Amino acid sequence: MGFIQAFKGAVGGMLADQWKDFLTVPNGLPQTAALFPAVPRGTNAGRGSNTRGSENIISNGSKILVPQGYGLITVVDGRATGLITEAGGYEFNDSSPDARSVFAGGDILASTVGTSWERFKFGGRPSSQQLAFYVSLKEIPDNRFGTQSEIYWDDAYLNSQVGAVCRGSYTLRIIDPLLFVHNFVPATFISANAPVFDFADVDNKAGSQLFQEVVGSLAQAFSRYTNDPDKGNRISKIQGDSVGFAQSLSAAVEEGYRWSSDRGLAIVKTAIVSIEYDQHTRELLKDVQKADALSGARSQSFMNQAAARGVQAAGETGGGAGLAMFGAGMGAAGGMVNPVQPWAPPGQQGAPQQAAPQQGAPQQQTAQQQAAPAQDDPVAKLAQYKQMLDQGLISDEDYEAAKKAALGL
Repeated sequence: MGFIQAFKGAVGGMLADQWKDFLTVPNGLPQTAALFPAVPRGTNAGRGSNTRGSENIISNGSKILVPQGYGLITVVDGRATGLITEAGGYEFNDSSPDARSVFAGGDILASTVGTSWERFKFGGRPSSQQLAFYVSLKEIPDNRFGTQSEIYWDDAYLNSQVGAVCRGSYTLRIIDPLLFVHNFVPATFISANAPVFDFADVDNKAGSQLFQEVVGSLAQAFSRYTNDPDKGNRISKIQGDSVGFAQSLSAAVEEGYRWSSDRGLAIVKTAIVSIEYDQHTRELLKDVQKADALSGARSQSFMNQAAARGVQAAGETGGGAGLAMFGAGMGAAGGMVNPVQPWAPPGQQGAPQQAAPQQGAPQQQTAQQQAAPAQDDPVAKLAQYKQMLDQGLISDEDYEAAKKAALGL
């Protein structure tokens, strides 16, 4: 029993016209439909006009078209009797000894469903008529998710636990039709006159279960993504990395709910519509952004800009005296030192004391005395002012005023 292949490949109009009565995919399917019964088509090349409704019965000699992007499963008594994932035209014959039951083509799906077929196939000749169902092998879009309250995860880049409310959508694909039908689809959808199994249908409890499992896996998915060194540990990349975050979400769902191994499902892509951080995370992000801005080469640039503003302010308010004070402050900022406590004899406290020099040895200078020449070096000051002038941080007038103050003119 099984199917005899009439032709392979995409189903053209001419070949379909040769089969005046056949079963095929119904019209008007929603894009999120995953499983639905095969329906008969009428005559007069009326592809697209359903003449007898969905009878869900495949009888001996029936002609069946399998369009690209769909698979066909025949079921009797809850067990698979036939599987086709290769596009083309087929004839059902329950008495042909050489009729094969599996046509999976040469793509990756062929190796995936082989093991499942041996598990679920019907053991002998069926005693009743068979039911035919199409299963979508396409990427099924617009499976939405969202959190009503904050989810929390440990973020390696922020070095803290962070929280956010997020919403978005994902696409999924049925990678093993037999696992999907036998292990996940309720019996209502694989019986006579079955309704369409639509992931987006709010009354579909199986689809709602998948939604809850995705939401329950989001925190782990965020943690996987942000703590992966290959991703740069940046949460900001998620909204632009639909495939990368989908891999993290798929891994989290697989670990928690075994979608691919038990149900034949896989998440393909994600689209994060919005991420709203909680107040603690927003404040932390501001501090981290400031730290990033003042790190590396950018830190020197900010210091030069601050020095330029100081030169301009000193020139406007205090002239040469103001610039002199600015230069002293700049020297102190460039090499801050701890004052050296001079030596004093025991019992003498309060008054400033001088260290007793050793006889015959040169008196040592304090750290403040050593730093003073560097602070007052007019050549060093002029070099720094010239560098700021070349960078466009100060004007020619500011430079001339600073030069006069450094040279005491």
